[in-house]
Amino acid sequence: MAKKLTVPDIIAMKAQGEKITMMTAYDYPTGLLVEKAGIDTILVGDSLAMTVLGYESTVPVTVDEMIHHTKAVRRGARNTFIIADMPFGSYNSGITQAVANAVRFLKEGGADAVKLEGGTEVADVVEAVVRAGIPVLGHIGLTPQTVTQLGGYKVQGRDQKRARKLIEDAEALSRAGAFAVVLECIPKNLAKEITERITIPTIGIGAGPFCDGQVLVYNDVVGLFEKFIPKFVKRYAELGEMALKGLMQYKQEVKESIFPDDEHSFD
Repeated sequence: MAKKLTVPDIIAMKAQGEKITMMTAYDYPTGLLVEKAGIDTILVGDSLAMTVLGYESTVPVTVDEMIHHTKAVRRGARNTFIIADMPFGSYNSGITQAVANAVRFLKEGGADAVKLEGGTEVADVVEAVVRAGIPVLGHIGLTPQTVTQLGGYKVQGRDQKRARKLIEDAEALSRAGAFAVVLECIPKNLAKEITERITIPTIGIGAGPFCDGQVLVYNDVVGLFEKFIPKFVKRYAELGEMALKGLMQYKQEVKESIFPDDEHSFD
């Protein structure tokens, strides 16, 4: 089994030109699979609000719900570096609230790090959380927790003013002590410029091939979420279709008294 990565290991991968792999996971069996696949890092994303809990957005999910799922993922992926998403409202009221909640994710959830959305406006919070001994993954570009402010789910940073703001955001997060930053839904050449400007790794999702690593949502990758499929998602399996087919066959066999048969019964 490969050695569990540390923050210095992840930062060193950028310098060595080794791509970083990250995948979301929300429960024990998924954590188990992602670890078996040898993925470098796991993000317990607040996307679980939509993919697992059925909310319309990421906003309603709570700290307690996120910790519940983080604990389950940790039980399945004991040897993988796990980052827990801090949900909307868990760090927005200031440093004291942010540090207290971040501590919970490590102590109760078993996470190795936390993720916060935002750039310059949360740099002081990031710095305080890092100062408290908790590694932080930044997240800029399309930030789902504040998507209404951004005008919906669309590419960010296409105009010069917004591109400059994203560069400033990435630099501010790096100075604040974040160990890496997620770049979501931004033009590939802007992601390339940011990646070259900062010393910490960039993790892309819809940000092109020039980032230091990539992350995708597990349910998107394996075909378990049909509500919408972003342009940047590549399907590597269609488990949803396979599961539906199996369930329909089960129903049919029970209705027609085919299951259970002698092989699946006791004498």
